[in-house]
Amino acid sequence: MKSRFQILITGLAVFFFLGNAKPTFFPEDTTVVINKIKIEITGVSTVGKYNCSNTFSTKDTVYVNSVKKNTFNTEIKMSNFDCGNKIMTKDLQGTVKVKQFPNSTVSITDIKPCGKNYKCRLNFYITDKTLKYKDFILYNTDDKIQGTLSLKFSDIELEPPVKMAGLIKVKDDIVINFSLYKD
Repeated sequence: MKSRFQILITGLAVFFFLGNAKPTFFPEDTTVVINKIKIEITGVSTVGKYNCSNTFSTKDTVYVNSVKKNTFNTEIKMSNFDCGNKIMTKDLQGTVKVKQFPNSTVSITDIKPCGKNYKCRLNFYITDKTLKYKDFILYNTDDKIQGTLSLKFSDIELEPPVKMAGLIKVKDDIVINFSLYKD
């Protein structure tokens, strides 16, 4: 009798633990439709903070956990950045050599869920340099997916602008925020 009771309890335990189990080796594919991208470059100069942005409409899909297409690429026109001031906008365009390198490219690959956010590989091509980030976190909100890059002009072998015989200097540190707005 004791043996039958143990078998019954063991059977119920196995059924309870394994009965509702789902296989985890085939994660569910997820798609996120993007309709707009906003990129902001922020930094500090000797006269204060600056913010240059570029917002453009696009229609693309980000595939998460997909074995088919797991890459999101977008080209960014550097001449479309606006710093809210013509002189600063012209300085930014001169600094990133917009005539020689009119476009930058962001490539996001190997996109996987990471809690409620995403983890990916990010390649950022600006001027003639490619910056590569492994395990880059993309933060997921109701209306957008966003990420932040902190870097230096010197990381991409650029000189920060200096004006008025050195009275106005842009600091080497910059932050690039990008937002992929969901449909």
